[in-house]
Formats: sequence, C-alpha cells, structure tokens
Amino acid sequence: MPYRVSHGKPIPVGYSPDEVFSKIRHEEVRFIDLQFTSLPGRFHHTTISADTFTPEQMRDGLPKLDGSSIVGFTEIEDSDLLLKPDPNTYAHIPWMTENRTARMLCDVYWGMGRGRLSRDPRGIAQKAQDHLASQGYESMWGPEVEFFVFDKVTWDVLTPYKGQSYSIESVEAPWSSNGAGYPMGLQEGYYPSTPSDTLTPFRNECVNMLNQEFGILCDNHHHEVATAGQCEIDIRYDSLTNAADSTQTYKFVVRNVAKKYGKVATMMPKPVSMDAGSGMHTNVSLWKDKKNAFFDKDDPDELSQLGRYFCGGIISHARALSAITNPTTNSYHRLVPGYEAPVYMAWSGSNRSAIVRIPKHFRGRGYSALKRLEFRAPDPSANPYLVFAAVLAAGLDGIKKKVDPGDAVHEDIFKMTKSERVKRGIGVLPSSLGEALDELESDRKFLGPIFTADVIDMIVEIEKRDQREVLIRPHPYEFDLYFDV
Repeated sequence: MPYRVSHGKPIPVGYSPDEVFSKIRHEEVRFIDLQFTSLPGRFHHTTISADTFTPEQMRDGLPKLDGSSIVGFTEIEDSDLLLKPDPNTYAHIPWMTENRTARMLCDVYWGMGRGRLSRDPRGIAQKAQDHLASQGYESMWGPEVEFFVFDKVTWDVLTPYKGQSYSIESVEAPWSSNGAGYPMGLQEGYYPSTPSDTLTPFRNECVNMLNQEFGILCDNHHHEVATAGQCEIDIRYDSLTNAADSTQTYKFVVRNVAKKYGKVATMMPKPVSMDAGSGMHTNVSLWKDKKNAFFDKDDPDELSQLGRYFCGGIISHARALSAITNPTTNSYHRLVPGYEAPVYMAWSGSNRSAIVRIPKHFRGRGYSALKRLEFRAPDPSANPYLVFAAVLAAGLDGIKKKVDPGDAVHEDIFKMTKSERVKRGIGVLPSSLGEALDELESDRKFLGPIFTADVIDMIVEIEKRDQREVLIRPHPYEFDLYFDV
C-alpha cells in the first residue's frame, strides 16, 4: 500500500473506487468482507461475492443490514439499513487464502435516502472530526492498546444454581502446572526477555500483518506488566477516524492471529485478579497550519495554553467520560489504586499516577510533533470511535470555557492520604459502572456538538442492562467471605 507523510508520520494514501475494482480483478479476489462496528464496539461483518459487487453498490451502499439485530442500532419496526463501503479501507485478509478475501470498513445509512444512522460509531467519529475542522484544527490520536493472550479460558454462567466459575490457563502464569515455561509473578511481566516472554513470535506476526496487509504502522511491541500473556503493540498516531479504524482492525487481527497459534486473546480490562489490568492509553494533540498547537517552547513542560485548557476539559469531565471510556462492569476492577491504573483526576509529566500525563522523553522544537496529552483512564473494552469523539468533545469544552487544569502533580498520588488529595483538589474516578452512568446522565451537555441525545440515551440503556445482569448474580468470592455468616 502506498504511503504519504503527514505531520512527520507516513500514512496510507488509500484507494479510489476504480482502483479497488481494478485490484479485485487483477488479484483474483473472490469475496469482499463488509465490516462495521456496533454502538458497544463489537466488530461485525457480512460477506459478498466479488463477482456480484458493482460500482453502484460501492457508491450507494448495499441493503444487507437488519439494524434491529445489532445492539444499539434500531428497533424492529424500522430496521432497514445500508452498508456503504469505504474504498480507503480496502485490504486483504491474509489468513483467508483458499478463497482470496478482501475487506472494507463500512459506513451505516438509513434506507430510502434518510441519511446517516446517528448511532453508527464511525459516523460519530467523522462528525467529531468535521466539528473540529470547522474550528480550524485537525487532531492526531495514538491509542496504546493492551490485551491478554491466554492458552485457554473456560467459564460457566449458564447453570446458575450449580454455581459460577472461570478458569484461565497460561504457560507464563505462576499458577501454570505444565512445567513448560518460565512463569512470571503477578505484576512482574514488564519487558521480560525470551524464553519467559513466550509471545514474541505472535506479536511479530500481528505487526507484520498490520503493517503489510492493512497499512497500519506499528513501531513497537512488548510484554506488559501483568503475568499470563499481557501484551501491547503500539500504533503510530493518525487522524481521529483513521486511528479508530486502526484500533478496531488491530483487535480483529490480534484475535485471529491468536486463534492461529491455538490461543485466545481478550480485550477484557481485568481478567486476572490481583494483577495489572489492560488499558487503552489515548494520546491526543491538536494541529493548526501544519503545526502542533499543544507545543510551546517557552513553557517549562513545553505545553501550550491551548493544551492546558484541553487538559482541563478532560479532567473536569473525567467522571462522565468514564461511562464511555470504561464501559463495562469489569472496567472498574482495573480502576483501583495499586495496579498502575490511574484513578485520580490530576495531570502531570512523567507521573503515571495521574489520569492525564504529558510525556517528557524529549525537549525542543525538533520534537514538537510528539507533544501530546496522554489520557490514561480508557481501557480496550471501549469503542474507540466513541472514546476519541468524547475525549475531543471534553477537550474542546475545556478550550471554550478556558478550564484551568490546576497545578501539575509531581508526587505519587497513590501514596497520598485522602485528606492530602482533598487539600490538593484531586478528585477520583467513579468506582463502579453505575456511578459512571449517573455522572454521564448529569454531565452530558459537553457531548452535544457531536453526540445526539438518542446516542447517549442508548449508551446508558445498554450499560445499565449489563450492570443489572452482574448485580443480580452472586460473586464466587462472596462464598469465601460470607458463607459462614
């Protein structure tokens, strides 16, 4: 795939519709996978024969979607939707070799010329990008997606009167019993060498596929802090919608390569108790006239006033943002002190106990392209289209209202007492999904320029349903705590 350079970063040029049809013919593609994302962030697809795919379908869309069967989309009485392929996202699916298959990401539209589906996450991301452009800016986003790769996972929730349980198997874990590896202790998994790190070949293959087949540049990969196969592969920063597309494709590739290796990958934030969870640290910068608007060479942190206001917006809306950036009940098992997850509403430089960090690896105008905010609260269970759009809305609200984020906190917030945090004005993120949803319902106006009311209402409805399903079931550990009361 050809590349061009934007803000110092090579990114794919993409293809025109005519180029896509030419590639389909010359590369003997047999099937086209039409991929899209539901409101909660699940990846979906339908597959069509390349022999029947026409330029008119590329232009007008394909009537292939019952919106009432996709969580968060439509009701059953009004459910005819169209999938419009984006030719810029055309790529081969490398593990489908017997019948050569390509994919395109799709935008979701109502039928009968009624316009874009407001609950299409990709449409929300594009709306956010357009809203920012109307103010004279563009944005760059770099998600750091962490995930676990296990040898085997089983669970039993379908026989509630028998009990509920889960089991995780990993040759890297301290509870491994097969004696074939060099197990890592809890929170001792950061950057181990091989053979303790058993997943280097797996990550190499993921990076090769993302780089070579999907045009998604990944420049680094490593084992993360947790035991039992926690990984991170870094995606180079890109524009908002492209970065969200890349994140969804990243998850798609990781899961399928794991299957090839006889393993299973999960984006669940906290699958292993008493160990670090998986985050999706979200790096963002605003640009104007080809220059990074967050960079100021005269500031001690080299962060501009615009960047400070953007930071203030994130911090002021962080509790409401949690319902979007941390949308599962499991998310809040990660957001506890002591396991590297940020829970305190403050900003800093290299201090990883704050929810917003200003990375301080380099100084000077030569590195101005790298000046950014790193929002550390999001996790990989979140829908990246919604996360980036919501974080942008919060930051822009901070700029509009000139929200001061306060002084940077250089001390380890985890070691502060509650009274010290209160004195410094350091708030805390919600401790449960229910609390986060309450915050979103009371603080939702800042999302208004980008999110329609029905989208926010549906997010709340879906997540409240999940919360209730967990609340009505006893937790296995409660038997240990309370059986003899």
